[in-house]
Amino acid sequence: MLRIALAQIDTTVGDVDGNAARVADAIAWASVAGAQVVAFPELALTGYPPEDLVLKESFVAANLEALNDVARGARDVLAIVGFVDAAHGALHNAAALCHDGGVAAVYHKQELPNYGVFDEHRYFAPGRRHVLVDTGHGVLGVCVCEDAWTARGPVTVQGDAGAQVVVNVNASPFHKGKLGERAAMLGERARRARAAIVYVNAVGGQDELVFDGGSLVIAPDGSVVARLPQFREHRALVDVPLGEAGGHDAPRVDRLALPLRAPSGAPAPVVTPAPAPAEEIYRALETGLSDYVRKNGFERVVVGLSGGIDSSLTATIAADALGPRAVLGISMPSEYSSEHSVTDAEALADALGIELRHIPIAKPYRAHLDALDASFGPADMGLAEENLQARVRGNLLMATSNRYGHLVIATGNKSEMACGYATLYGDMAGGFALLKDVFKTEVYELARWRNSIAPVIPDNVLVKPPSAELRPGQRDSDSLPPYDVLDPILEAYIERDAGIASIAELGYDEELVRRVVALVDRAEYKRRQAPPGPKVTTKAFGRDRRLPITNRWRESPARLPARVTGEEPD
Repeated sequence: MLRIALAQIDTTVGDVDGNAARVADAIAWASVAGAQVVAFPELALTGYPPEDLVLKESFVAANLEALNDVARGARDVLAIVGFVDAAHGALHNAAALCHDGGVAAVYHKQELPNYGVFDEHRYFAPGRRHVLVDTGHGVLGVCVCEDAWTARGPVTVQGDAGAQVVVNVNASPFHKGKLGERAAMLGERARRARAAIVYVNAVGGQDELVFDGGSLVIAPDGSVVARLPQFREHRALVDVPLGEAGGHDAPRVDRLALPLRAPSGAPAPVVTPAPAPAEEIYRALETGLSDYVRKNGFERVVVGLSGGIDSSLTATIAADALGPRAVLGISMPSEYSSEHSVTDAEALADALGIELRHIPIAKPYRAHLDALDASFGPADMGLAEENLQARVRGNLLMATSNRYGHLVIATGNKSEMACGYATLYGDMAGGFALLKDVFKTEVYELARWRNSIAPVIPDNVLVKPPSAELRPGQRDSDSLPPYDVLDPILEAYIERDAGIASIAELGYDEELVRRVVALVDRAEYKRRQAPPGPKVTTKAFGRDRRLPITNRWRESPARLPARVTGEEPD
């Protein structure tokens, strides 16, 4: 048995001194608590992902200096610390093994991910060697994040070479369902390697990414020994069972002895239950927003409250994440707004305890129309006149931001972003788009889940037909299919890259699928101009899904069978 401390910490990219202080504090805690080993997330000293910061020599040098400072404090415990190493003319995503006041060994990440949100080949060279440590209480291996996701990768190699416990340090971004995926994958790796796995994950928000923590200890038989909570910093001591210690000779394995002290104390068991899906997504959005606001130095946010479901959920998450006093709501009714758009916003603000201001937009809207009419002549009510209302509202929100320093939170959801039904410089205006990766049907699910905890979103908001209220009697269903039909089509096309024919085979009208796909393709230029927002699905717009704006490719379903089966086209 090895007594290992898992330090699930929230780092900030670029705050090398602050991150190092967090690491040093946890090392001191682990020493007093009686741990033999303490492990930290991937690139804990730099924050993850540091992106082009690692191209700055001064940044890499600062992180190396911080590592030496941290190592001096690691005397009677073995600290495994993520950092950027510069060796042999290349940069490496690395883990340092710090003990007895110095760096005893360094492991370089071998499997560099280059898919989805990851771009590590741009920055790092892969490692080639493994490190095994004989602690006197068991043999310990170390690897970094993606190394564990590869079936015949470093976990298997180290287990076969004699590791009884493999510590895997991570900055693994959240998407819905990933907690279960990790546990299943790590169970397979542990059984194959015949070794326990200590999976330490980062927690917190970094731009579009949310790291959920949920660190795990997996026994050699694949069972879960410990699971730390998601979406908050946590420290825990875990008695990790030892594996069988395979004895195969393996190439490129460096072995060293670091006798560790005997453990002391008695750690409390920690197996946090997995949350319900709606709660998990809600907490991810809270974490993404709170860290974006805090780490970028904002004290207050402003949300345009229309009385609709999107703005209501956005304000609710903001109040939960930041506290009611940090949220300002602004109601901006037009001549086309229904009475309930104002009363529902007022009821929400009262329930949340947030400040609400009213700024009617009829006069500024008419002034804009008069200016257009004076130059071009009058026109019938159309798309330009409808969207002008949204842009007047966007201007007022941004003026509030400029005057008082508040961060504007945009309220558009993924369904709207996908189809181009979010207005540029209108409801897309802002510094952070909280619901950018949340489909409309999920917006309702999250609102209902939040109301099940304590009802704050008015019932009328949940039952009234969704509408932008930019013309008399307008409803979303005038121009879009029902969201329970639309969202599965969008999910298939965006997240699974399914084609028109295969989506239609799921039971959807092919002409409808074709129309939805055309909407998505045409709106790429809009999405490129959207604010960042937290990733909660497997493929978010922006970092995950990167398509050219200027793009003439349009799928022809007739081509698909020939390409798949190899038959000659007609």
